Amino acid sequence: MTGETMTMKTERVNIRTIAVTGMLGALATILMFLEFPIPMLIPPFIKFDFSELPALLAAYAMGPVSGIAVCFIKNVINLLHSQTGGVGELSNFILGVCFVLPAGLIYKKKKTQKNALIGAFAGAVLMAVVSVFSNYFIVYPVYTNFMPMSAILSAYQAINSNVSNLWDALIWFNMPFTFVKGLCSVVITFLIYKRVSPILKGTGR
Repeated sequence: MTGETMTMKTERVNIRTIAVTGMLGALATILMFLEFPIPMLIPPFIKFDFSELPALLAAYAMGPVSGIAVCFIKNVINLLHSQTGGVGELSNFILGVCFVLPAGLIYKKKKTQKNALIGAFAGAVLMAVVSVFSNYFIVYPVYTNFMPMSAILSAYQAINSNVSNLWDALIWFNMPFTFVKGLCSVVITFLIYKRVSPILKGTGR
């Protein structure tokens, strides 16, 4: 294979990677719009969505950089109608990176199902832990400009009366919620990845 042929092949791969990453970013944006509350389990202002799923698929199929790019794309687009002044999107991006980066790196090191599972689980744990701090230091300081802290805590206390402060709320509610949210994306990814991987990588026939 000549150097020119190899260069052309590399360019095709790069163009495809960019295109597929963009499409997954668009899909993640749509899934982010389709968020929904989970009554009785978490306060109504905290929504559930599956927008990390395309990012995880990208991280496995094309590497962690593509996964991070998907997280970036969906949050940049979501900024156009942000109701949080951008802090919600910033927090979502940080958490998304915490999720897909370990998953993508561990899987890239050795592409086995075991490594994929370990990476995804590690990412879900990291995302859940970081969510406590991103909410405490980034999200809720801005939210309190629109909703008093007493009202925020009341929403948590309506579900669990033992919540006495924001740390309690974030540790008892947001952290497990974020972990389960990550695990849902992991489960779906494991169910569909084998089928969609050839399409994402361009190796399907």
